[in-house]
Amino acid sequence: MVTKYDVFMEMYEKGGPRKIVGIVQGLKQKKSEYDKIRKILETIVEMKLIVKNDYGYEIIMNQQNQHLFEMLKYCIKNDVNYNELFDETVAKYLSKAFLRKSFGVKDIGLHARTFSKISSILEKNGFLIVRSRKPFKAIVPYNSFLGYLTVYFKHMPIVTKSRPDEYFDEIKKELAKFKKLQEDNNRKYQDILEAFQIKFIHHSLSIEGNPITLRQTIKLLKEKIMPENLSVESIQEVQNYQKAFLQMIQNVREELPLSKAGMLNYHFIALQHKPDWAGKIRDDHVVIRGNPDYNVADYKGIDPLLDNLIKKYNDYLNAGKHSLKDILEFASYLHNEFQHIHPFFDGNSRTTRLITFHFLLMNDIPILDIPLGLLEEYVFSTKGAKKRNDGKLSQVLQEIILYNLKAINGRLA
Repeated sequence: MVTKYDVFMEMYEKGGPRKIVGIVQGLKQKKSEYDKIRKILETIVEMKLIVKNDYGYEIIMNQQNQHLFEMLKYCIKNDVNYNELFDETVAKYLSKAFLRKSFGVKDIGLHARTFSKISSILEKNGFLIVRSRKPFKAIVPYNSFLGYLTVYFKHMPIVTKSRPDEYFDEIKKELAKFKKLQEDNNRKYQDILEAFQIKFIHHSLSIEGNPITLRQTIKLLKEKIMPENLSVESIQEVQNYQKAFLQMIQNVREELPLSKAGMLNYHFIALQHKPDWAGKIRDDHVVIRGNPDYNVADYKGIDPLLDNLIKKYNDYLNAGKHSLKDILEFASYLHNEFQHIHPFFDGNSRTTRLITFHFLLMNDIPILDIPLGLLEEYVFSTKGAKKRNDGKLSQVLQEIILYNLKAINGRLA
């Protein structure tokens, strides 16, 4: 069923004055839907999204409408149903959820059925992390998209003052559950792994600016259908990163520890579309686009820094059994250290994520994706940070791992 946001997007993308019949055709609707589309147009005229004139209907170009267009585009890119999210009740839910580090149905003040429906929508799109089902407790990590959505419906996205939270107890509980469920249904786990790795590839490369949508990524990697509107390099970038991810999974299955050669190999596979750089340590200075405060190593010191990182990794392995807290602290150090060394001209962050996932999977922690709702927080605690903070990254990794475990266990159960 066509909605006001579908009509708005159709008009905004095409531009210029449009007749109703042209809008109906553009939305691929039957002629019998003409009257419904006309009524929707009248509604969005009242909303001041479009104007009616002698030539038909035309978009009103202003900052607010451009912002709405960008939010809807964000949904399309990430295969989020904006018709589910763009609702005043959802905005009210979010405004109250942001006020608490953890919340339940009574904290939001909605009917239990409405609360459950919105929670499910947010969870399936990676915007909500469930801490417990009975009683229901969850967190909604703040990100700018949800903040803008809240403001659009005239609610205030006031966020609780950030403080360190630990999720070790919840993670341990879910890990024990995962081990039992995986043993009972390993084949189903492999199907989950495939679905998650496709999402991870999309999320990971979207951070790096690849324009492919999640739906296109699924069709490309699962159905081998090439997107029509992307450059050859953008498509190859996605295909190569999948190859690198699958190599990482294979290395973990064979219980191969991390090594300097292995790190370079991940980069080589992922950057095959840029053969001059693939697997090669840089020989010049670089700066991080968008964050001049991010310090990277001088290219002359990269080799000894990588050697030292591998030495610390081997020392960690030789130290024997580690607690969950130790594992996450070292994962944060490993991630930040490699990213600050920044060994390559391009592809450092995507390689860092493969290395970090390799380490965590080798420690029996099934981290297969960074959910959409945590991407921004993850970036701001890594290459978007003004100052290195391994503790902050450890906090974010806990949330990412808890989300992965809850999602995987929910599908295995």
